[in-house]
Parts: sequence; C-alpha cells; structure tokens
Amino acid sequence: MKTVFMVAEKPSLAQSIAKILSRGGMSSHKGLNGACSVHEYMGTFAGQPVRFKMTSVCGHVMTLDFLGKYNKWDKVDPAELFSQAPTEKKEANPKLNMVKFLQVEGRGCDYIVLWLDCDKEGENICFEVLDAVLPVMNKTHNGEKTVFRARFSSITDTDICNAMACLGEPDHNEALSVDARQELDLRIGCAFTRFQTKYFQGKYGDLDSSLISFGPCQTPTLGFCVERHDKIQSFKPETYWVLQAKVNVEKDKSLLLDWDRVRVFDREIAQMFLNMTKLEKEAQVEATSRKEKAKQRPLALNTVEMLRVASSALGMGPQHAMQTAERLYTQGYISYPRTETTHYPENFDLKGCLRQQANHPYWADTVKQLLTEGINRPRKGHDAGDHPPITPMRSATEDELGGDAWRLYEYITRHFIATVSHDCKYLQSTISFRIGPELFTCSGKTVISPGFTEIMPWQSVPLEESLPTCQRGDTFAVGEVKMLEKQTSPPDYLTEAELITLMEKHGIGTDASIPVHINNICQRNYVSVESGRRLKPTNLGIVLVHGYYKIDAELVLPTIRSAVEKQLNLIAQGKADYRQVLGHTLDIFKRKFHYFVDSIAGMDELMEVSFSPLAATGKPLSRCGKCHRFMKYIQAKPSRLHCSHCDETYTLPQNGTIKLYKELRCPLDDFELVLWSSGSRGKSYPLCPYCYNHPPFRDMKKGMGCNECTHPTCQHSLSMLGIGQCVECESGILVLDPTSGPKWKVACNKCNVVAHCFENAHRVRVSADTCNTCEAALLDVDFNKAKSPLPGDETQHTGCVFCDPVFQELVELKHAASCHPMHRGGPGRRQGRGRARGRRPPGKPNPRRPKDKMSALAAYFV
Repeated sequence: MKTVFMVAEKPSLAQSIAKILSRGGMSSHKGLNGACSVHEYMGTFAGQPVRFKMTSVCGHVMTLDFLGKYNKWDKVDPAELFSQAPTEKKEANPKLNMVKFLQVEGRGCDYIVLWLDCDKEGENICFEVLDAVLPVMNKTHNGEKTVFRARFSSITDTDICNAMACLGEPDHNEALSVDARQELDLRIGCAFTRFQTKYFQGKYGDLDSSLISFGPCQTPTLGFCVERHDKIQSFKPETYWVLQAKVNVEKDKSLLLDWDRVRVFDREIAQMFLNMTKLEKEAQVEATSRKEKAKQRPLALNTVEMLRVASSALGMGPQHAMQTAERLYTQGYISYPRTETTHYPENFDLKGCLRQQANHPYWADTVKQLLTEGINRPRKGHDAGDHPPITPMRSATEDELGGDAWRLYEYITRHFIATVSHDCKYLQSTISFRIGPELFTCSGKTVISPGFTEIMPWQSVPLEESLPTCQRGDTFAVGEVKMLEKQTSPPDYLTEAELITLMEKHGIGTDASIPVHINNICQRNYVSVESGRRLKPTNLGIVLVHGYYKIDAELVLPTIRSAVEKQLNLIAQGKADYRQVLGHTLDIFKRKFHYFVDSIAGMDELMEVSFSPLAATGKPLSRCGKCHRFMKYIQAKPSRLHCSHCDETYTLPQNGTIKLYKELRCPLDDFELVLWSSGSRGKSYPLCPYCYNHPPFRDMKKGMGCNECTHPTCQHSLSMLGIGQCVECESGILVLDPTSGPKWKVACNKCNVVAHCFENAHRVRVSADTCNTCEAALLDVDFNKAKSPLPGDETQHTGCVFCDPVFQELVELKHAASCHPMHRGGPGRRQGRGRARGRRPPGKPNPRRPKDKMSALAAYFV
C-alpha cells in the first residue's frame, strides 16, 4: 500500500485538516522533535487505497544567513556583504530538528501533498519542505506526478475537501520572489546596520538602542513618522476669525449658523463683516434643499483595513492584531487573514457564512432579517487574485474566545454582516440664510433607513437637531452675531492606522510584513507609541532620518523600495529573472553604501548635537586592568564599560543589572570583576570585562562570563564552582552562585534553569570530591544553628545535590520545562520537581577534574 505524506504550516492546522479529511478516524503521536504531531489514517488517493500521514512544520524550515567569518562583525568589511559574502540556507530553529523530523516521517512515502499557507511565504516553505523530503521518498520510474499543492482559504469541511479534490502544483516563481526578498534584506540590512552601529556606538554613550539598524522597508517606514514630526515642529500657527450667527426659530429654540466664507485671516476685514451683519435684525431664507443620500456599506475586509481598525478602534498594535487573527484562522473561526482582496468571487457562499451567525446572541435578529428579506450583494472591490476577503467561518461567543481574540472576531463578523446589508439612507436638509450682505448656512440629517449601521453602530449618522419647515423669503429674528478668534493647529503625530495607509499607498512591505516593520521601529527605540497609538519619533529616529536625507534621500524615501517591490512581484509572476533583479538591486545599494560611508560625517554632525560622547556618559564603576583608572558604566542600551584613558569599550551582558563584584580582580588581566544579575529569583554571575570581550582560552567564546571560564585555579571559574550537567539542556553545567547567600542558588551557565537551595545556610562551597553515584561535585554546607534542617545539633553536611536525600528536600528547581524519562519514579525514590539525579554518560569526563577538558554531566529529574 502506498503512503501519502501531507505537511501543513502549523501543528494546530495539521490536526484540523487531518480531522476533517479522516472524518475523525485518525491516530496521532508526537514526532521526534516534540513540537509537531503526526496524524495517520486510511483513505483513497488517485483512485487507490493509501495510508495518509499528516504533520506540520513551524513556519519557515530554513533561513538565509552568511557563511562562517562573514557573521563576525569585527572580521569583515560590511561592503563585502553585497557580493563577496557567500550565503547558505540554515535551519530556522535548530532545536526543532525540523529537517531530520521531515525526513524520518517522509521516508518511504510515495506522494506528498503540501498544505502550507496559500501566499508567497507559503510557496517558499513548500520548496523548503520538498528539499528535505524528496531525497528520502520512493522513486518513480514512469514519470508519475508525486508532488501536489492544496490551495484553501479557510479551515472548513467544504474548503478543505474541495482543496483535496482539486490539487495543483507549488508555484516556483512565487517562492523565488521570497528568496530574492530575503537575500536583498539580508545583504543590504546587514551592511548598513553593521557599519552605522559600530560607528555610532563607538562614539556616543546615550543612544539607548542596542542596534542602529537599517532596513529597506523599515527605514522608509520610520521616514513617514519623522516627516510628520518635522511638519509639527515647523508649523507656525496663524490667527483667523469667523462669524457665528444665531437665529430664533421658536420661543425657546435657536439655530446656530455657519458662515459661508468659513474664515478670514485679517481682523479688520472680519470686523467689517461683523459690523454690517450686526445692523440687521432679521435673517432671510435664501434657499432650502432636502436631498436623500446614502452612506455606503463597507467594502469586504482585507488585511490592511483589519490592521487599521484594530489599531484605531480596538487599541491593538498591528503585529499583535496579526498574530491574533492567525490564531483565529488556525482554530477555524475566520478565513485566511492575509489578503489584499476586497471583492468576493461570484461563487462564494455568502448565505452559508451568514447562516453560521443566525443564532448568535449579539446579532441573531439582524442576520435572520437579512436571510428572510434577502442579502444585498457586496460592493465590487479590488480582486488581487490571492484569497477571498477576511470572513467569519463559524460562530463564536465572548466566553469561548475572550479578550483581544473576541474583540477582533466581533469586528470581523460585524464587518462581514455589514457588507451584505443595505446602505444607510438619510435625508439631508439645508437652509441658507442672508443676514445683510453675508450668507450663512445650517444643515441637518434625518435617518430614513439605518441599513448596515445597525450592525456597525459606530458608523451611524449622528443625531442632529431637526430644522424648521420654511421656504425662500421667510424671515427669522437674529438672536446674536459674534466674531470668534481662533488659531490654525498643527497636524498630530501619525497613528498606526495612518502609517499603515501610507505604507500601502507607497508599496512599502506586504500585507504580511507591514506589522513587522512597524514593530521593528518601535523595538529599535526609533519611535514610541503614545496615547491613541500615535507614533512619536525619538531623538535617535529623528537624527537618523535627517542624516539619511542629508547624505542620500533615496535611502529613506519610499520610491526605491516601491520600485524593488514591483520587481519582486514580476519575479512572482514569471515576468522577471530572479538573478537579474537581485544583481541589479544589490549593485544600486552597494554604490549607495559606499557613498554613505564616505559621507558619514554629515550624519555625525547631527549626532553630535543630540547625543553625548562616550567619555562624557555613564558613571565610574570598575577599574581598567591596563591603566588602573575607573571605567564608566554606560547603562543606556547597549550597556557597556568605557575606559576614556585607554579609549577602549567593553560590551556587557544585556537585560540585567551590573554592579561591582567585591573589588575582586581577574588573575589573568587585573581587571576588576563585575556582577551581572537578572533579578533576585533569576541567575547571576561575575565576569571580567576584558575576558568577556577577548576570550583567554581556545575553548571559550566571546560573551562568556566566569561561570563558563575554564581557568583551572581561579576561584570564580567553572572549574571551581561547576557541579554537574544541567537537568534540562545538553550543553549546560549547573554552577554555584557564590553571591546568592543566604538564599543560595545553583544556575545553568547555558539555559535559564535555576535551583534555589539551602535557604538560610551560613556557607556553601563546592567540594573537590565527587559523588560516587553520578560523579557530580559534592557541596559542603554550613547551616545556621537556629535554622538547621539536620538532625540533632548538626550544622554541617556534605553531599550530592542530585543524590543525597537530605539535600533533595532542600532544592527547588525553577524554569525547567519537563522531567527526563530516565530514573523517574525508581524504587525508594520520591518523584517531584526539584528532585534530580545525575549520571555521567560514557566518555564524559568529570568537570571537577582540572586535567580533563571541561564538559557537562547528564543530570536528570528523578
């Protein structure tokens, strides 16, 4: 019997699709990577009985990166990244072992059906999966077709079954357009980012950003925000005057009239008009009109409009809104949320989608009325040829979804119902009055038929005071005419919704990537999100954009990226050559990069005005091992130490606190040690600033602290404080934190596992002896007499933190994800979090033996 291997983009999607196709009759088990499940069932394919295997990936299988030395900032000129630096596809998440997982599950299969998301990124992932699976599939000898592509827009029985019945082929051109975008963004972004980060962080201490990044889409996005900021700063308010008149229509009722001239900017002229109108006691009706008007129902919902509304009305950032929409899609509540289309195809089952909402407690009455009276065909929108508009596919309640997921689902559903509702109709009445030589107007609206505004009440026509019935020539008494002085006001900062509109208009990013670019400029500290989700540029963002304008405006203007996006779309359509587009674009940006480097002094002049040099930033903290003067600790991102006398800067671990470590010095270079801590319940370790940046031993890498240092005799090193292999990760070693008393901690030097132990002990030391059972280092613990957990009056105990029953009661592990299956629940042992047992695998030397190469012991939960 032949086997059909099927792959979806997410585990939840694979489960839903398999459940529909197997009609629930499937068996499931976890795959070898622990993240993806495999669902199996029997069925028919191409008219023959087969075994189906359905699984998934977790997004992209591979990612593009530079080879070897080209990933090291200090060893390569950024200019080489444009053409000389070779690239390779690497696993996007090595921990998932996705390639191996796909090969194990796909081995010996006869056909493959790709259920990846139906967009350009999904097509690209299709070929990543094929690269992994095709070599291990059974070979065909008669040219039989073995690769199939399923195209679908929602996780419903109908859509999935139709997709299975109408399988096609993956689109290689769309996949190539994604490859081109990835390589362009990698080469251009890395070159500019590395150069300007090294240049400016080496000169200024208060930039407050760990990376001064550049992106072909990110930078024009920031440019829109700074352009609005510049308009606000350069705005000069002007004073103007308006006339406001009131006429009495009844005893206790008056109408406020608007001046037809709107406003004048000369006070004397305004005063002249006021004087002329004040002489009149009556206002004469010049004209009246009553027109029936319609407020159109909305177009069908696409991604950009959803993101706009989520930001402006729901207060959700674009990236969060997109992630929420994707969860709703994978759970089957809505159709595919990435689409540029606002037009439903003729064969779309609008009534079927509407019937799903017929019993919903919030809008059942509206839906039933529409189904009874007949739906209104949605307005003709734009057909981008990708997916149908975003549509609710099944009913859901607030209790079922909750929080932001419900709020977004509610909007999507109300929008859909509105698209098949009738337009809102209202009567607009206008009366024109003459007071002396001047004309004034008032208008009012009366709703005739609310139409779609019943389901979208925030779009309803505002209630206005009804106007009196009158005709030309009627007169009313003038109650008051006055002159008001006002000022023009500047525009406000861009909202996320306005920025999304600008990005769409200028072709910056795609419906899928727009949220990412907006999130990036926030994460880089280029803009801050103010109330109303308005984006206010920081000093750094402003200076960068002004600098780009000063050197090369095309780096920040949307024109060049928009042109590149058009070329990428031509690749996707098979109308442009992948290699030619890539080479031509890289050549343009390479020339721009060289000019940018040569002209960097222009941006530097702007930086000098806004930021402080390293020597003038920070506070003295620890002594330099070379000149023995105090180095300054610069707390702003990226935190680092700077010696102004030696003009040297030393990077430090990020996202924690740094303080002096007891004025102790490194035995290798005489630098004073500093202590990094992630908080009272997290891990902390000392480090030498010089060794952290210049590893002293071959088996060490840049960025290692004392808890990974292999110095054989230093009292702060791994050799003296290491205990045994981490209970969770393969490469880490649990190391005693000598600064943590009286709430002692043992922490992994690779992952985030922390063991809290021996609370209130007076002293804890790592012994030179090892455990006979697991060969982990023993601990010597001195307890306070008043709080000793030991029997009798004993205060001292030496034992293994993994095996000693006394110590096992005093250890509490934090952050560990799961227990290792080995030794779980053995005879005479108690199971539980924090009970660990270590054993040394064959060939693994003891990390406590100075002569052996440093390595970890395998420690497992009991």
